[in-house]
Amino acid sequence: MIWNIIVLIVIGAIAGFIARAVIPGKQDLGIGLTIVLGIVGSLVGNLLGSLLTGDGFEIGTAGIIGSIIGAIIVLGIYVMTTGRKNISR
Repeated sequence: MIWNIIVLIVIGAIAGFIARAVIPGKQDLGIGLTIVLGIVGSLVGNLLGSLLTGDGFEIGTAGIIGSIIGAIIVLGIYVMTTGRKNISR
């Protein structure tokens, strides 16, 4: 059980950092939010993967590739919805 949580955090961190490197612009996310981004991305990646393969609606975590793809999607949506709030005068 504890190893599953550790693996989830590590994969979440890797996926979150890669997503932040791929999406252009500055995202004001700390390490904690980057890990959460990766974990949510893993859930999204697994959901998309299960829908594409025809397995139906399945909630769980994806592998590293699915986590990265999901994290990129989640971060892209986050960046689009928050927009540019810090405009220099």
